Amino acid sequence: MPFLDYLELAAVSGMAESTARHVLGRLQRKGLANYLRHASPLTATTRRWFATADGLRSLASENGTGIERLLRTHPVSAHWRRILLARLDAVAVVYRLASAVADAVGPPRFRWYRAAPLDAAMTLPDDRTVGVIRQGPTADRTSISDRIRRLMDPQQYRPRALLALMPDEAKLRQARRLLARYPGPVYLTLEKDVSGMLADDRGWRGTSAPNLLSLREIFAHLRPSGTLPWEAPASRLALPDDTDLCRVGDGVPDHLLPVVLKPAEKRMLDCLADWPLITAVDLGGILGLSPSGVSKLARPLGELGLLSDVPIDGRRRLALSDRGLAVLARRDRVSVGAAYRRWSVEPIDGESPTSWRDVPGGRSRSLARTIDHTQAVHRFLATLARQARGTPGCSVLQLSPPHHASRYFRHGGSLRSIHPDAFGVVRANGHSKPFFLEWERRALHPSTMAARLALYLRYYSSNRPLDDHGERPLVLIAFEDSLAEANFLGVARTEMERLKVGLPLWVSHRDALERAGPLGKAWRSPDVLEPARAFG
Repeated sequence: MPFLDYLELAAVSGMAESTARHVLGRLQRKGLANYLRHASPLTATTRRWFATADGLRSLASENGTGIERLLRTHPVSAHWRRILLARLDAVAVVYRLASAVADAVGPPRFRWYRAAPLDAAMTLPDDRTVGVIRQGPTADRTSISDRIRRLMDPQQYRPRALLALMPDEAKLRQARRLLARYPGPVYLTLEKDVSGMLADDRGWRGTSAPNLLSLREIFAHLRPSGTLPWEAPASRLALPDDTDLCRVGDGVPDHLLPVVLKPAEKRMLDCLADWPLITAVDLGGILGLSPSGVSKLARPLGELGLLSDVPIDGRRRLALSDRGLAVLARRDRVSVGAAYRRWSVEPIDGESPTSWRDVPGGRSRSLARTIDHTQAVHRFLATLARQARGTPGCSVLQLSPPHHASRYFRHGGSLRSIHPDAFGVVRANGHSKPFFLEWERRALHPSTMAARLALYLRYYSSNRPLDDHGERPLVLIAFEDSLAEANFLGVARTEMERLKVGLPLWVSHRDALERAGPLGKAWRSPDVLEPARAFG
């Protein structure tokens, strides 16, 4: 388990914390172990330890196995080190989980996977087995569905139970449905909760039971069975070069960027992954940064080649460079090539794009082609985030971009979907309220308005909104002018009465939102003709 910190090392080895600290100090003085500093948005700065090349030679000699066998049977080769460093933010969370498992049942035997559906697996002291699967923030619905499908292969060895780490509630509920067919117990939780969760903390949800469970309760009822998947050893068995971990500045290799970057810089990269081609002003609004704060974070990211400054429609817009896309893709175990094809903003000839036609990534090109619409959505979300920070008892818990906001459901025997411009969760007055956002520029005639509304009427005619979110999300639709807003309310009233489907619909327009803000009295519904607050 390379790159444990001393508290995690103590937990998974059964040592006292003071002993682990003392032993690591002795190994470092002998040149057999060393550390690097690491922090992420989910884990505080800590020293993460690894065996040096001399340490690996010494271990192989003492065990009498030879260095080649050690490199073949443990994740300590140069190739494995690059993999774990590229995934280090995720590795840190999985190690925190392993520490909690050790506290619940004793030190487990641990195994990392390179390409298997599982991220990691553990064998408990009594030989019961449990797998760990993580969905990263940039992983889409298809990638996690493919991994789960591979995990369900009847010819695949499977652990008895699964622990699944999810980036948000909506993806947790989706994975919960997909994993309900797993031939063993499955428990899910949010990744952001794992780093602070202890063995007795009830934060895990089963695929069917509604009650929250702790790890200690989960393992108290876990029956023995299951076999861990086998993965062929890495073919490249070179000893790691310890000097590579000391490189800084412009020469930082890709796999060391998770070590070099600060948590605030990583949050900016994640935000740019969600909202490419965003202006610095709107980026600051979503992140809660001043213009100087955005510039301060963007400067080192640009120097490392992780950020692209794209002048489209005569205005500077920020997006991830190809290198930035690759860093997040490797962290989240998604295809780097697919990320380039969808989101790249760097033309092959190296020239900076000046119009949407020059943007190579398919989805980024679509955003650039409708840049006024893209910017309107960004401005709405930035204004919402700023207004929430200035409102007592109010906060924005989640903002998801279009590629993560889509919902799929069955209606009339066919697969249907909604594709909103954003999805979010706002907490106000002690209650969390999810919402879909549509910034509408095309549905300006009664027929197109009815067609747009039909998508949501189908979705809300079923129980899927409750299954997906635990409650019925608001449907917020914003228009450019008040006339379109008034016409849409009339169409909505007629369609809802005709189909006998209630829709938590709120409609507004640009001028009202600029005056009152998304949390103010800027919204009207078919039942409320005077401007009111959509979030109560």
